[in-house]
Amino acid sequence: MWFFDALASGFQQPTDPGHLQWFRIIFGTVLTARFALAFGQGGWDRLVPGSLSTHLAEQRFGATWARLLITVYRPALIVRTGAALALALGLAPRLALLAVLAGAAMELLYLKSPNAVRYTLLTGTCLLLAGDLGHGLAIEHGLSTANTWAQCLLVLITTDIYWNSAWQKLRSPQFRSGLYLAQWVHTYSQVRDRLPYPRQFAIPGFVHHHAGNLTARDVRLWRLVAGTVIAGEIALPPALLIEQTMPYAVAAGIAMHAAFTCLKPRQLITFSGLTLGTYIAFAAA
Repeated sequence: MWFFDALASGFQQPTDPGHLQWFRIIFGTVLTARFALAFGQGGWDRLVPGSLSTHLAEQRFGATWARLLITVYRPALIVRTGAALALALGLAPRLALLAVLAGAAMELLYLKSPNAVRYTLLTGTCLLLAGDLGHGLAIEHGLSTANTWAQCLLVLITTDIYWNSAWQKLRSPQFRSGLYLAQWVHTYSQVRDRLPYPRQFAIPGFVHHHAGNLTARDVRLWRLVAGTVIAGEIALPPALLIEQTMPYAVAAGIAMHAAFTCLKPRQLITFSGLTLGTYIAFAAA
């Protein structure tokens, strides 16, 4: 298996640099979409004078640093979106990547739950460590050690994300029992018409009708779903590394992330998009 051969060789095992070049395109595309969406639903006006976000920034950083953040906020939204698009197109990719990572890191200053930002920074750092990001939309295939270390690191990060997520779910009796998912879908069914941005969720109607009533049958159904998710997160990384099982693992991963994204499309577009993109790094050279 190429991954263990690369570890044993001290990352001197040649790999196809095209894998990381493809991920660079995916990374740039996903971040372009994320940054473009950040302009809407109040994002452009997040730090206007008198807003709660401005008040919280002043409390957290002090008046001087908060004023600096407010000053650079809107220009940074524009610059990072352009940089993400340039990264996807392969225009000065390393410089564009640095601008993208800086623009993403800015969100750590004001988001309450910046898990997507941390994952962006981790996967983006893997790209930054790659020796051959390519140029333009052309993909260069062959064998080289330029991206071996970065590709292995990307595999390790995605494996850790999946296994840590499975471990957290295993430790949660409420999730394992199916009660968490049942309560989430039931609550959404009751309040969806009152949400300010109802399109931020995309749960199919048949799920509301057949599994959103919080009955004992619904909880049993969601218990089965919870167990399937945990098993999938444990099995996916090794299955992705094995050439014979990789196509099935990719299909299962796409289905799982599609379901995740229905729960919170805007919040999970980055996580699902980047995680599915890292599947390319699992492929053999």
